[in-house]
Amino acid sequence: MPTPPTPPDHEFVRAVARAADRSAAPPAAGPDVEPAGVTHRVLARRVKTLVAAYRSPDSALHGSGRAVAAATTHLRALRAAQTATGLFAGGDNVQSPPDSAFTVNDVCDAHVLAAGAGPELRDVTAALAEIADAASGSLLTGGVHTPNHRWELCAALARLHRSFPDGRLLDRVEEWLAEGVDIDAEGLYSERSAVYACHVTNPSLLLLADVLGRADLRDAVERNLTTTLDLIRPDGTVETVHSRRQDQKHPFPLAPYLPHYRLLAIRTGRGDFARAARLAAADGIDDADLLAQTLLTPDLCHALPAPDAETLPRDRYIGTARLAAHASATAHTVVYGGSDVPEHRRIRSGLACNPTFLRLFAGDAVLDAVRLSRGFFDLGPFRAADMRQLADNRYRLTETLTAAYYQPLPTDQRRDDGVYRLVDEGRFSAAMAFPDRPRDEVSHTTRVEVDLTEDGADLRIDLSGPRVPWALELTFRPGGVTEGAVPIGEGRWCLTTGPMTYRVGDDEIRVEAAAEAGEPPAGPDRTDLLRYDPGQDYTVVGGTDATTGNRVYIGGHGPQTLTVTLRARRPAPLV
Repeated sequence: MPTPPTPPDHEFVRAVARAADRSAAPPAAGPDVEPAGVTHRVLARRVKTLVAAYRSPDSALHGSGRAVAAATTHLRALRAAQTATGLFAGGDNVQSPPDSAFTVNDVCDAHVLAAGAGPELRDVTAALAEIADAASGSLLTGGVHTPNHRWELCAALARLHRSFPDGRLLDRVEEWLAEGVDIDAEGLYSERSAVYACHVTNPSLLLLADVLGRADLRDAVERNLTTTLDLIRPDGTVETVHSRRQDQKHPFPLAPYLPHYRLLAIRTGRGDFARAARLAAADGIDDADLLAQTLLTPDLCHALPAPDAETLPRDRYIGTARLAAHASATAHTVVYGGSDVPEHRRIRSGLACNPTFLRLFAGDAVLDAVRLSRGFFDLGPFRAADMRQLADNRYRLTETLTAAYYQPLPTDQRRDDGVYRLVDEGRFSAAMAFPDRPRDEVSHTTRVEVDLTEDGADLRIDLSGPRVPWALELTFRPGGVTEGAVPIGEGRWCLTTGPMTYRVGDDEIRVEAAAEAGEPPAGPDRTDLLRYDPGQDYTVVGGTDATTGNRVYIGGHGPQTLTVTLRARRPAPLV
């Protein structure tokens, strides 16, 4: 790929060198100190950073013998962590080819940097080659257990081939790639995870695109980054509520996306990517690995193209994840109905389980989560099984829960010894041969209609079926003042008939609720109702997925029709 025409960005390069120095300086200060309790992945990353600092004229450790000595010390520890298989010991995943691939990727990058650095790094280069050679056999034949592992493993094989050419390595890469990259029509990878897209899949596919000359792999990354633009939230994080991995419960910063947005902005000239790259670097650069990346991929050192201005208002509905976002100058609202739990009837690692179905950002005032509990056979909070776009900025989320009571077994299914199959019937397991029994079903349906407005959202919540308790929980990010709701202790409030506001500085979110049908909302004396219930999949093992923060509850008994109005208010921008 030709060098971009933009001039060098010296300030960017100096900033990444400073970030690398902050990481490399401590081991370089004690180069003979053996690292204790350091994982193999951290050891390899430190070696890579030390070699990059040695190579970079912008680093305070440029040409430093102490950096070389520290890298040598860490390489001894890294080699000691390598088992007879060439895989690395440590971590929950035992004898793991993909976990070892993360380390080998850094080892190979460090080898490229060290091999071109002159005789001072001859021993470092040889040690890196020895470690890479010992691992290559197991990586060549090894397997994986998550979708992103395939691409991390492929990247390691491609890097091994780059430094130590071997056709078998490329054949194995092609075998994995023949499965097809797991990116959907909307540009999301199958795990729908910002963490794994940013730290694993995108960098792996970009490396493979360069080594193999595969433009289609770079195009996949560009599609993912394009979709991610609409997931960037006003607080500088990327939306993760729809993720199928650990980050579904935690915010993920935009900053780690910096190298990918920057590289593709430079290579393609896209102003929207340039804007995202600037946002990712807005709070400074603290990624120690970026220096090595600039040395290995010099395109990163060029200046960004002119950024595009943000377009507001902006709407996006990602149908494959059932996620909608509406952004305006006043509010940024997210509606989510893409949980995997209704289909799989279980909470499981690798499934999208977060029951949050709405978020609202109003500057510093943030409504982090809106959730709905129902006391129906302890099956947990509302997680939409279906989400429909009814009109522009109008959506309907629906879930029907069904539980059963079981009749006696038919005559031909009865056993004299009374021993029947242990079966999971969806909410309970017992030695009762449930599938062989007639069943009497009880159903409960929840429908939530959401109209997104320029300054918030209007909700209509319908709960139909038998009389059951329910509680709507609104969790506000800490740091604000709650007014108009009744405190009920432990950071919780009750909202009944009047409006309430949550204010942080000059930013606020106003909430009004009304019962259109059914009983009026419960008062603050009904703390038995005004609570979040995670459901038996969590409570049976003593766990929870409850939020923390300032929690406001509206509760009662269904059947019920409830309307909730959410409005953001912010000062007018200075002209």
